[in-house]
Amino acid sequence: MTSFRARQKWRPSLSFVIFAVLALVAVLPLLGLFFFRLYDNQLIRQTQAELIAQSRVLAVIYARDVQAQLANGIPLGAAVPPEALPDPGDQVTPIRPELDLAGNDLLRRRPDALPAPKSADPAHIAIGARLMPLVLETQKVTLAGFRILDPQGVVIAGRQEVGLSLAHIEEVAVALRGQYSAALRIRIPDKPPPPIYSISRGVGVHVFSAMPVIVNDRVAGVIYASRTPSNIFEHLYRERGKFLLAAIVVVLATIAIGLVFSRTVTRPMRELVERAVRIGRGDRNAFQPLQHYGTRELAQLSDSFLDMAQQLSRRSDYIATFSAHLTHELKSPLTSIRGAAELLQDSHQSKSDTLTRSEQQRFISNILGDVERLDAMSQRLRELARAESAPQNEQTPLSSVIANLKSRFPGRTIAASGCLDRSIGMSGEKALIVLAHLADNAFRHNATSVQLEATAEAAAIRATVSNDGDPISAANSDKIFDAFFTTRRDSGGTGMGLAIAQAVMATHGGTIRLLPSSRGVAFELEFPAV
Repeated sequence: MTSFRARQKWRPSLSFVIFAVLALVAVLPLLGLFFFRLYDNQLIRQTQAELIAQSRVLAVIYARDVQAQLANGIPLGAAVPPEALPDPGDQVTPIRPELDLAGNDLLRRRPDALPAPKSADPAHIAIGARLMPLVLETQKVTLAGFRILDPQGVVIAGRQEVGLSLAHIEEVAVALRGQYSAALRIRIPDKPPPPIYSISRGVGVHVFSAMPVIVNDRVAGVIYASRTPSNIFEHLYRERGKFLLAAIVVVLATIAIGLVFSRTVTRPMRELVERAVRIGRGDRNAFQPLQHYGTRELAQLSDSFLDMAQQLSRRSDYIATFSAHLTHELKSPLTSIRGAAELLQDSHQSKSDTLTRSEQQRFISNILGDVERLDAMSQRLRELARAESAPQNEQTPLSSVIANLKSRFPGRTIAASGCLDRSIGMSGEKALIVLAHLADNAFRHNATSVQLEATAEAAAIRATVSNDGDPISAANSDKIFDAFFTTRRDSGGTGMGLAIAQAVMATHGGTIRLLPSSRGVAFELEFPAV
């Protein structure tokens, strides 16, 4: 028989595939939100890093001009705290951008400038005038806004707010004490941005950087710079080639996921449905393994379905064959009974006695013999019905079955050896039916003794039942388990014994087969072990 069992190999479970797909679908929006937030932060920190670099260059130029004016008594600001001064032994003192849109760095809109309590020193104003052309040229390229402040926070150079004080602004106040400070503030644009840009929070924020100018460990001024970070959609447009490649990768990944889902779930299900339709139409070629099983559950479902369908098909064939044989077997005794009864009736109704008393007695004996045969056949059919009933957690020790077998055949020699105390997965009544039919056949075919030898295996108990009776011919060995096949029909044989034994064993997951033997007859029985 062709095996249609699934080849044993690792397959993902259906629940795992569904969970993985759903988890991926659920995570995709979160990944998108995280990407936008992360990218916004990256653009903000990139803007802060650029302002730090530009401010530092202007601070160096500013400090050099202040140092040139020290001999003329140019005023300096507050002394820088020792902890804020760089270590003289450090070759580099980098300032790292650390603004975070997701943190608490977003402040309100920058306060307006206030009138200065005291005008800036002329020396500082002169320095601002010299730096102003440099600031304007820098703004043309960087698009950043610059204000150069004196040690008191008064604007001495810039496009706007010259002469006004910014000392009250938080980041400027920190810089006037000698420490670098930056702030992320809400920005009110000059004109409303396009609707699509409102998705990016980068449109509504402004990065401010306050770089102190240190001369002789005192604050000589502040470079106050600001700029709006690049919009994420503007940046995406500039990098459209890379993002187009990323989109292609995402689409290909989605297609790959779809193909995996199709191969592991959809395709095997369609094939199994198509196989069920073919089996329903009576196509015997449909009992073949599926081309793809996909998951463990589908492989198990396919095995169970095809196994069930094949069992139903065999049962249907068996019922059809059994019905034909049963009709044939019942026809002969019924015909004989009817013929004998009609002859007796004609003789009784006839005025002349056409049948002698011995002939009448012979017809009555034939009727009684046929009735006994029908009664035996009905008894065998009841046994067959019990044999094919589904087992209900049955078990019994083999030793008790042997004891009942010996009591059923008193005066006969029945010997048993081996593993008899192990329980088999079958009731004592059904196990006795199997062994009783084997013993009855043996004694009816001139056997003087029956021997049973049992050996225990991991999941079964294997028993060899042999006898010294008449051997089975090679021509009959293939037909002995067929229903109604018998070589002693004239002596009342029904041909149901071995068929019933085979049905009992098959129903309980066991097997029975004829063993080759040079002397007598031997059968091998494999009982399911408990």
